[in-house]
Amino acid sequence: RLQLVESGGGSVQAGGSLRLSCVGSGYDGYVDCMGWIRAAPGKESEGVARLYTKGGSLYDVEYADSVRGRFTISQDIAKKMVFLEMSNLSPEDTAMYYCAVDLGICKPVQQVPAFEFRGQGTQVTVSS
Repeated sequence: RLQLVESGGGSVQAGGSLRLSCVGSGYDGYVDCMGWIRAAPGKESEGVARLYTKGGSLYDVEYADSVRGRFTISQDIAKKMVFLEMSNLSPEDTAMYYCAVDLGICKPVQQVPAFEFRGQGTQVTVSS
């Protein structure tokens, strides 16, 4: 069965950077739609980035307004990995970050929290 495992979270000061990684298993080749979700206590889960692969090539990426220009999503299809490079972090970015995968038509970034599969998450804590 399809599984996702995240890593790379940690504690960082405001203005710092982190790189999250997610490795997938249980499927052949690649999946069309991968993304990252974050969930903070007392807040709704937010889709922060979404990557759409079509025919084995990158087709589209999309970011939430809250992270555009600071976060970058990328992938290594051969290694079944997706990454989230985060820079200029602020305390508002503190959350559990989840890698997510959806099968079929790739939904917009706002709908990443509804993706069919997600990992266990990795905690990101940003101090001021």
